[in-house]
Amino acid sequence: MINRFNTLFVTMFGIGKIRIIPGTFGSLTTVIILFILFHPLNISSNLILLGLIIIFIYSFFAVADHTENIENKDPKEIVIDEFIGQSIPIYLYEISHGTEKSSNEAIIFYAICFILFRFFDIKKPFPVSFFDKNFKNSFGVIMDDVCAGLYVVLSLICFMFLSSYFI
Repeated sequence: MINRFNTLFVTMFGIGKIRIIPGTFGSLTTVIILFILFHPLNISSNLILLGLIIIFIYSFFAVADHTENIENKDPKEIVIDEFIGQSIPIYLYEISHGTEKSSNEAIIFYAICFILFRFFDIKKPFPVSFFDKNFKNSFGVIMDDVCAGLYVVLSLICFMFLSSYFI
C-alpha cells in the first residue's frame, strides 16, 4: 500500500508516466497548481509553505522507496523533484515584498520561472551537475532540482538589479 502511494507521489499521480518530456510536464503542472493555490483560491502563503515543506521532507523517503529495487536511481518518471525545484522561485515571488500581485503579472512571472527552471534543470550548471552526478540516491534526485530552482531565483535577482541600475 505504501509503495503504491510512493509511486503515485513521486510521479505526481501519473504525470511522470507521460512518455515524452515528463519533467517538463511535471514543472508545468507545478506552475498550474501553484497559480491556482495562490490566485483563484487565495490560500495563505504560510499554509502553502507548510505543504511544500511536508512534500520536500516526504519526497526523500518516497524517492528512496520507489528506487530501492531498481538500478537507475533517477528514473524519468520521478517528477516530484521538479515540483520541489519549480516551487522555490514561484513561492519566493509570491511572498516577496508583501505586496499584492495581479494574476496577469503572476502569469508572466510564472512563465519566466518555468522557462528558466527547465533551462537550468536540463543544462545542469554547477552545482546542479554536482548533485546529479555524485549522489545516486534520493538526495541527489531532489537536490539537483533545488539548485536549479535557486539558480532561477539568483537569475531573477540579477536581472532586477541590473534593470534597476540601467533603466
